[in-house]
Amino acid sequence: MKTDTKCAKELPEDFQRMMTEVLGEEEFAQLADALAQPAPTSIRINKHRVSPSPSGGGGLVPWCPSGFYLSSRPSFTFDPLFHAGCYYVQEASSMFLSHVLRTYVKEPVVALDLCAAPGGKSTLALSELPEGSVLIANEVVRQRANILAENIIKWGNPNSIVTNNYAEDFEAFSNMFDLIICDAPCSGEGMFRKDPDSIGEWSLANVDTCWRRQRDIVRNIWHTLKEGGLLIYSTCTYNPLEDEENVQWIAKNLGAEVLSCQPKPEWGLTETNTHFYPHRIQGEGFFISILRKTSEQEGKRIGKRKPEKSKTMFPKELKTWLSEIQNFTMMEDSGTYQAFPTLHLDLLRLAKQTLRVIHAGIELATSLKGKHSALNSKPSTLNSPLIPSHSLAMSLYLNKDAFPTAEVDEQQAIAYLRTEALQLPPDTPRGHVLITYQGHPLGFVKNIGNRANNLYPEEWRIRKSEK
Repeated sequence: MKTDTKCAKELPEDFQRMMTEVLGEEEFAQLADALAQPAPTSIRINKHRVSPSPSGGGGLVPWCPSGFYLSSRPSFTFDPLFHAGCYYVQEASSMFLSHVLRTYVKEPVVALDLCAAPGGKSTLALSELPEGSVLIANEVVRQRANILAENIIKWGNPNSIVTNNYAEDFEAFSNMFDLIICDAPCSGEGMFRKDPDSIGEWSLANVDTCWRRQRDIVRNIWHTLKEGGLLIYSTCTYNPLEDEENVQWIAKNLGAEVLSCQPKPEWGLTETNTHFYPHRIQGEGFFISILRKTSEQEGKRIGKRKPEKSKTMFPKELKTWLSEIQNFTMMEDSGTYQAFPTLHLDLLRLAKQTLRVIHAGIELATSLKGKHSALNSKPSTLNSPLIPSHSLAMSLYLNKDAFPTAEVDEQQAIAYLRTEALQLPPDTPRGHVLITYQGHPLGFVKNIGNRANNLYPEEWRIRKSEK
């Protein structure tokens, strides 16, 4: 069956046939028409940095109080506030996780975002989870895990650990998590409008591969979810094989009950196994379901260890760089100093013992006498015992009073984000200076008088030549 729309003629015939069976001929034609329209642009405000308020002319994302549509798509690369972690560019449908977390998670949790890159759902969870929660954000592909770490560092919440592992690598975490977010790798049908290349990559064979892989991923991680814990399973697909049938399989074979997503009637969504279709809502294709684990599994249980007393002598100035330092434990490894929330120190120790940890908490500084941090690939030209890390500049717990600051305009901010040297006002103190834009930290420089050496991470720099 084919419809008369231009977009539908570009869609795979097998996809058209399958979705016509799901939606009916008339509604599939509406879906195909919607896929021929431009994709909406939406952002989610970092409410710990700025107050969410209507902006951009597109209105509020109904299910996410910090989400907003934009009337047009700007060049985010050249907006310093984007690099300062003031907002995240996220597809509106996937922001529905905000509603789910606010509905079902009322107490602090230990959470895992299993397939987390590039970081949209992880940064959302860090904003929405109750205070005292901690999140492991994991990604199996190393390059994508680095992008995930970058986005989480920019978001600024230290209650996080970024790892680079497969689901089966979490063997030691039995009965550890109160919440698991699994945005499973899928056939990408919901991305047809935003990423036309995904149309050519789609096939029934790929759908078959995906639903089997999704079951393997959930099966391998299931033992880490506590009895009574929540699994939030999602994909960016429409087909039942990867969506409803997998949810039914999880409930029947692993032991879970499917919960209502509790959408408001005006949103046009179903109570359970919620599908987002571009012809019904302002967003891309997305599927989400909530399951509560009912089965009890035996496994390796991790007993709590008494906090170890640090034998490292930490430079006194480090303790002045963070606010609420009493809630953090400082650690040192090969000349890199780190702070992590003391409440979840056991989780970090277990992660370091059994997983590939990319980032955790707040990297405070590196010592010129020790190993130089990968996040600061430009050592200072002046002798100084410590180089403050970019992770510190981005942290919500940065004590701004610990450093002299230099406010820059948009042109200077872009130059800084290109890792160019800056010329600061003559009265700017020598040494490490915090660069700010509209009052928001962008990172550090080392002011040596005639110029300021840029300490922005080289691998994060703006590479585009024109705005």
